[in-house]
Amino acid sequence: MSNSRMEHPAPGVPDFRFEAHESVGSTNSLCFERARAGSPGNLWIRSEIQTEGRGRRGRDWASPGGNLFASLLLINPEPAARIGELPLAAAVALAEAVDKAAGTLQLVKLKWPNDLLVEGAKLSGILLEAETLSDGRQAVVLGFGVNCVSHPPLSLYQATDLRSLGFQVSAERLFETLTSAMADQLAQWRQTGGFETVRRAWLKRAAHLGNRITVKLGQEEITGIFADLDARGHLVLRQDDGRQRTIFAGDVFLPG
Repeated sequence: MSNSRMEHPAPGVPDFRFEAHESVGSTNSLCFERARAGSPGNLWIRSEIQTEGRGRRGRDWASPGGNLFASLLLINPEPAARIGELPLAAAVALAEAVDKAAGTLQLVKLKWPNDLLVEGAKLSGILLEAETLSDGRQAVVLGFGVNCVSHPPLSLYQATDLRSLGFQVSAERLFETLTSAMADQLAQWRQTGGFETVRRAWLKRAAHLGNRITVKLGQEEITGIFADLDARGHLVLRQDDGRQRTIFAGDVFLPG
């Protein structure tokens, strides 16, 4: 595998292309470089190693060899008003891809909005970033990091990897199942009312649904029952006084 820019049809999904690299700073950052250079999108970039991987809220994402690091560039994804739903669609796609690659059924639970958990430990991260390009197009990048063979010691969460769980799944095999699953979820999402199907699939795998959780919103912490996802994928929290609060962004924890 080289660091060339040669594009190939993505595995199993000819409408998408992909680049393979040995080492990059960040697959998300490289997707934005391609977008600024005029890429029409539907481009996957996968790398064996990332040297500057990042997670949500600017956190570092450890990126050792053997794990999956891949990002998908979309240009002007429609409907543009519903781009905030894409991380949940991506989480469903990745959960389905893990099941297919590992030969499992419902192995993965989903922690709002888009973390994959197995037995309460974090298996992956998904990062959506967007940028309006100089020509007015909108570049949306979905980055996937999955612990296939190793996992970092995380300070915020317990982590795990597929090998530790007893599954021999290579990053290459998982990438093949992910490209197909993501294409299916994007096609579903684009349909009128399509997010409702995504939402139901997400809820079937929901971690902590019906349980007491704490959501950290910057300096604020709110505790209540994880009651539902609303029609746009926001978390609905039922507070102790019976009122419901809709959470648009935050970090979910189980109360200590």
